[in-house]
Amino acid sequence: MSELVLICGGAGFIGTNLASRLLASGTRVLVYDDLSRAGVDRNLQWLKDTYGSLLQFELGDIRDARALRQCLRDATAVYHFAGQTAVTTSLVNPREDFEINALGAMTLLEELRALRFPIPLLFTSTNKVYGDLGSVALRRRGSRYEPQHPGILANGIDESCPLSFHSPYGCSKGAADQYVLDYARSYGMPNIVFRMSCIYGPHQCGTEDQGWVAHFILQAIACQQIILYGDGMQVRDVLFVEDLVDAMVLAQDNATRLGGRAFNIGGGPGNVMSLLELLEIVGELDGQAPSVRFDDWRVGDQRYYVSDTRAFQSVTGWKPRTSVRDGVAALHRWLFENNETARLALQRGVA
Repeated sequence: MSELVLICGGAGFIGTNLASRLLASGTRVLVYDDLSRAGVDRNLQWLKDTYGSLLQFELGDIRDARALRQCLRDATAVYHFAGQTAVTTSLVNPREDFEINALGAMTLLEELRALRFPIPLLFTSTNKVYGDLGSVALRRRGSRYEPQHPGILANGIDESCPLSFHSPYGCSKGAADQYVLDYARSYGMPNIVFRMSCIYGPHQCGTEDQGWVAHFILQAIACQQIILYGDGMQVRDVLFVEDLVDAMVLAQDNATRLGGRAFNIGGGPGNVMSLLELLEIVGELDGQAPSVRFDDWRVGDQRYYVSDTRAFQSVTGWKPRTSVRDGVAALHRWLFENNETARLALQRGVA
């Protein structure tokens, strides 16, 4: 029987892009998703319309052991993206955040452990496991923060950075991160963790709490005000989703020798921007500056985070290929062509 890849949370932004890549290569994909996130039903329909019977779908919750057991019966590899994705939501309902992110990951790990033969698992963690990075001394340069330490400035934050979980979301994702790694150590399972920075690209249902690159673009298209929490000079390395998918496929192809390791994955020092700098790019694409107001800093927000991706590059040869400006322009085009908010703005003649 041909390969079958299980993607938990496969109707989400990253899952849809990964599923599309695998399906286009002729690989069968089983998408497991509860479709709770707004907009993901459209992603799923697009996958069905594009790839037909090569795609399988199972509606279910990541905490449902019986359903996961059935999905794993014929799977040859697993990607785990399902989760609660927003710090703000975790602060409102920390118990549910824990149950989805930590208990959900444990449920999947136990079902994987019960298999007769181990199969590779790639889990998407977050840079939030490193906390607010308040110990990294920063200085202001133009419209962004940058680290004073020359090594961090040149390369970013590497995997030796101490873990420091901030916010319930950071705790739940961090707990899952550590369980995935420990199951690799304790049970010899080929598990890999990606601690990810900011990912953006087509099929992203951007909101204020998650998917901020798409959210900024959508707000600007609709002539709606964008809220910046803090001063807007906080810096992130952004990674175009196609480059992330390249890394994920490479990780699974090399799971036997990479199992048990965590890697920082993002755009790296070559794809860095502050929030204010993104607004400048969006203003250039739209022909007018977005409307902005500022609010207080949020819990655990990092003023600077850039991934040091050299560890993963050294073992796979992977590097990001898409520049910030090219990637943001590509997402901007996709949102105009595919997003209902953008289409309505065009019809009203506001964009």
